[in-house]
Amino acid sequence: MTTIKLHNTRTRTKEDFVPISADNVRMYVCGPTVYDRAHLGNARPVVVFDVLYRLLRHTYGADHVTYVRNFTDVDDKINATALARQQAGAEGTLEQLVQERSDETIGWYLHDMGALGALEPNEMPRATQYIAQMIAMIEALIAKGHAYAAEGHVLFAVDSWKEHYGELSGRSVDDMIAGARVEVAPYKKNPMDFVLWKPSTDELPGWDSPWGRGRPGWHIECSAMSYELLGESFDIHGGGNDLMFPHHENEIAQSKCAHPHGEFAKVWLHNEMLQVEGKKMSKSLGNFFTVHDLLEQGVPGEVIRFVFLQTHYRKPMDWTEKKANDAIKTLRHWYNQTLDVDAAIEPDSEVIQCLSNDLNTSGAITRLHELSAQKELGTLKSSLNFLGIDLSRAIEWGLPSASDSVIAHYADRLVLARKLAMQSKDFSEVDRLKAAYLAAGLEVRMSKDGVELVPGAGFDAAKLEEV
Repeated sequence: MTTIKLHNTRTRTKEDFVPISADNVRMYVCGPTVYDRAHLGNARPVVVFDVLYRLLRHTYGADHVTYVRNFTDVDDKINATALARQQAGAEGTLEQLVQERSDETIGWYLHDMGALGALEPNEMPRATQYIAQMIAMIEALIAKGHAYAAEGHVLFAVDSWKEHYGELSGRSVDDMIAGARVEVAPYKKNPMDFVLWKPSTDELPGWDSPWGRGRPGWHIECSAMSYELLGESFDIHGGGNDLMFPHHENEIAQSKCAHPHGEFAKVWLHNEMLQVEGKKMSKSLGNFFTVHDLLEQGVPGEVIRFVFLQTHYRKPMDWTEKKANDAIKTLRHWYNQTLDVDAAIEPDSEVIQCLSNDLNTSGAITRLHELSAQKELGTLKSSLNFLGIDLSRAIEWGLPSASDSVIAHYADRLVLARKLAMQSKDFSEVDRLKAAYLAAGLEVRMSKDGVELVPGAGFDAAKLEEV
């Protein structure tokens, strides 16, 4: 069995992954708050953890992996959207409109993520389905001295967990108080204490509880759902690194205090954030767009996924139009190569090795170029499928120009030559290919991430025939 190595945020080291039980490998990933379309940044953790899900299924068997990703359908933004609809004349109570909005947004999300090749998790719980379990966990925290009720709220007492609070993010409580933007409220014993339960008005969605009609805080939702579906100890907890503090830190505090004999999550994985053309994605910069926007513009979901996979999950990812265009050329080329080829039974072993090394997807893609150059097309096809890239619909993108196909082929050859040269320390073939490409009018750009060939004004594909 392949040994999987993963970088554990909690220990800050890359470790051999050893599941609690190989018969039921369990993973929880924080899902979306369903108030609107998923933007491009929301899609990155979906793709990252979908690759891990596929790898775990391959290693341990599909029936021995349980993947849970939640939907947060209790939120002020959802309420605000529903209220705006009601004020615009929509029929139904506010609670009914909240339900309709959540259903609608969840449908959008699953469609858009499916277009990116993401498998649906085994369980997709909604927060509203687990209110009773959240109330029970809050009651347990109060009974154990880790939480207190105040003015219709219930708050987690950070001082009761002070010696451990901050271990995941590497911060002390004092540092967090100094640098955090925390809600100052007279009923808090410590500024860092966070809400487990808060009051609801009669108009807003709410549930009866020992502390009055109200609704849960955000953090308790994931703790209750993961406990109910995966138990007090499970293998992997994932999400974007923007969730590390306070969300994941608070999850740990709640869960380990409510269930002190459990480990909660053994391994924590966090993906880095996404940029657009080198800048943070934001509406003010005009570079904010959703997955749906790209799909409507004609960017195939397979292309979006391929661009994502070119960057390691723990590095910032830069989405650029050029990367998308280059991805289309490469995938069209591979589509033409594999069109009439049966996929091999198993994906390439080197692709699996790359993914088993802390999800090295960029290394896996380099290997795909090699398989293409070596004409190992059945293995190329099965490896693409394993990575969640199904090219069966590529004909809908339109056929590549002759020059695009030629350039992609010769890029594959240079990728392979460079790999062999790194092993033999003989770079004469790399130099020969580069010289021939330059003579044909191609600019050669080589980096650790791959090879790019850019045709100049004088590009002549005929000059490559002798290469």
